[in-house]
Amino acid sequence: MAQIRHALNVKRADDFAAWYQEVISAAEMAEESGVRGCMVIRPWGFGIWERMQRLLDDRIKATGHENAYFPIFIPLSNFAREAEHVEGFAKEMAVVTHHRLIAGKDGGLMPDPEAKLEEPLVVRPTSETIIGDAMARWVQSWRDLPLKLNQWANVVRWEMRTRMFLRTSEFLWQEGHTAHADAEEAKAHTLTMLEVYRAFADEDLSLAVIAGEKPENERFPGAVETWSIEAMMQDGKALQAGTSHYLGTNFSKASGIKYQDREGGETLAHTTSWGVSTRMVGGVIMTHGDDDGLRLPPRIAPQQVVILPMLRDGPEDAPLLAYCEELRAALAAQAALGEKVRVLLDSRPGKAAAKRWDWVRKGAPAIVEVGGRDMDNGVVSLLRRDRLWDEASGKPAFQTPSRDEATAAIPGILEDMQAVLLDEARARRDANITREVADFAEVERHFTASRYPGWLEVQWSRPTGAALDQVVERLKAHKLTIRNVPQDASPADGACLFTGEPAVERILLAKAY
Repeated sequence: MAQIRHALNVKRADDFAAWYQEVISAAEMAEESGVRGCMVIRPWGFGIWERMQRLLDDRIKATGHENAYFPIFIPLSNFAREAEHVEGFAKEMAVVTHHRLIAGKDGGLMPDPEAKLEEPLVVRPTSETIIGDAMARWVQSWRDLPLKLNQWANVVRWEMRTRMFLRTSEFLWQEGHTAHADAEEAKAHTLTMLEVYRAFADEDLSLAVIAGEKPENERFPGAVETWSIEAMMQDGKALQAGTSHYLGTNFSKASGIKYQDREGGETLAHTTSWGVSTRMVGGVIMTHGDDDGLRLPPRIAPQQVVILPMLRDGPEDAPLLAYCEELRAALAAQAALGEKVRVLLDSRPGKAAAKRWDWVRKGAPAIVEVGGRDMDNGVVSLLRRDRLWDEASGKPAFQTPSRDEATAAIPGILEDMQAVLLDEARARRDANITREVADFAEVERHFTASRYPGWLEVQWSRPTGAALDQVVERLKAHKLTIRNVPQDASPADGACLFTGEPAVERILLAKAY
């Protein structure tokens, strides 16, 4: 096997965290903003988020939701109504206390003491309380239910340790909020949206997630039940990629979401909330990236095919560009994965080889290079991002179909690539979940024996209160967390690893982002 010279300086196996940061930089996805904990999402990175947004928005609307928008500023008193909720977010809240600046004695600016707000305003960390106020106005009768809302917005949670896409003080997300007549309907909707997230993560992002209920200590503040989708990154750590919460009547009580039922009585609505964020972009990087940069599932690639003419800055460029434009138009008329193929003709000045590696690092699924000799012979040079190298020669694994053959083949290549990335992620996940563990000493050995140990699935008696606190502290000493109770796990058939009591279910243990 020939030695391959990869496009990045840092390899995943050497330093996964540094590799992640280099992919973001080399793929021109995002950069530091100069504002602590906040990032600038560059056009390619934002294009990925826009694709994710569109695909998920279609799924959300297909389940009967409507989009709305609510204020970024929320009165502090709103949070005080729901004690558990405010306790969960208090340390992360950014608060506005003044509405005007004046010149200070040193010539700089300072808040005007005379412009102090009567009530501080919290910069939106989540919107249950302010959307609850609107629901209380809009829901009067059983005829107004269910009420299904979704919001695409930015959120601020003051993080102390930040990492681009994964944990930032400001991030982008969608948050869904619904009100229902009873617990049965609300719980069913919580699981409906969990399945929407699972399907989106698997079918559109190829993440191979595991859906399940979070333990009591991992519930959203104020929730009765929290469910999540968990993805395994290439370093074996877990990433919580989305959550869906059944809130019971906790927020209805706080916001006064009541309705007149069919019998004429007054009843509290049952509510849900659920959300995913730009954190999923980080999940795509860490699930699919390689030592040459990002690899994008074609469904979320802003451009699925990039055509690179080998320009010479001379008169011979005009017919080559015309040849490439004909190819672009033919590909753009094709469909793949249920949509028209997104194809870019990159006619910027510069060497095609240099531009090729730019697009490799960005993860463009298919790259087509065309030189003058290719044009004369009626062929193109085609490179699949998921099969980049010919391992025998150590060179890029170009195919040279005719232009018409490439036009016909590329839609199928995109569909195959989408499936291949999911298969890879699923195989890696399944190969790195260990299911037979005898005692906690074996847990300790498992997570110290390897740099990338993966996950454990263990039997669980569902302890609560002080017994659960002891388990959490024991795990925290090893930087471990309970991820969720997988929906498709085998039935419990033994004793709980932690309490020794009869197990009622199985849980996943992992180090996590």
